[in-house]
Amino acid sequence: MNAQPAKKTTLALDIGGTGLKAALLDAAGHMISERLRTPTSYPMGPQELVHALTSLVAPLGTPTRAAAGFPGVIRGGLVLTAPHFVTKHGPGTAVDKALVKRWTGFDLDTELQTALHCPVRVVNDAEMQALPVITGSGVEVVVTLGTGVGSATYQDGVCGPHLELAHHPFHGTRTYNEYLGEAARHKVGNAAWRTRIVTMVEVLRTLLSFDHLYIGGGYSTRLDHPKVLRSLGANVSLIDPNDGLIGAHFVWQHPGPVRRDRRARFAVP
Repeated sequence: MNAQPAKKTTLALDIGGTGLKAALLDAAGHMISERLRTPTSYPMGPQELVHALTSLVAPLGTPTRAAAGFPGVIRGGLVLTAPHFVTKHGPGTAVDKALVKRWTGFDLDTELQTALHCPVRVVNDAEMQALPVITGSGVEVVVTLGTGVGSATYQDGVCGPHLELAHHPFHGTRTYNEYLGEAARHKVGNAAWRTRIVTMVEVLRTLLSFDHLYIGGGYSTRLDHPKVLRSLGANVSLIDPNDGLIGAHFVWQHPGPVRRDRRARFAVP
């Protein structure tokens, strides 16, 4: 009797400033393993991140392919910015110039391919979380609320250039991260933080004239209150925080990143 072919699996990696998360998805994008998590430790250089992820996913075996969402600007699998990971002791602490040098231009997807022994695609984490929920019609925006504020913009299903809204001024000299991130929520409390999120939605409505805005990330559940949802508007939805992992399946349904003058280490499955 002929052996049955191995089923295609996707390893999902959600890289966060507070925690590193992983799960195994089946060929349809359904989670078939437990959701693994380990705290993000600091300082965190690129090689240290690859090692931490490899250790985290070891119990899941070798997948057919993998995709990772990274909280920074990613272009063609290269890290252009890594705001959380260039700090000495984590988000909100001093920037380490040596870490900036190590992270800038780091070829994260090639390093993960070598470590995980499978093809890997690395994209921005908010862009990955958007893929399971966007409809592909009109201007759709995803904002993720976690350690900081992530964002992604799609028009008719096509991802636009990544805008690091998190680091733009939002209130006086304070950025989106500083005014709306988890540290700010702890400082001002849930009620005031929810009011700030409603204000953010109105700013983005004016800025982008979106057809629909989706709010995800680990702390989006704190907005799940009837009064808050009414304030956000009919074209704003909360999405499952696990979409940050499920999006790994959909990364492979889209064209891969352009990688000029470099040969793929693995064939695309």
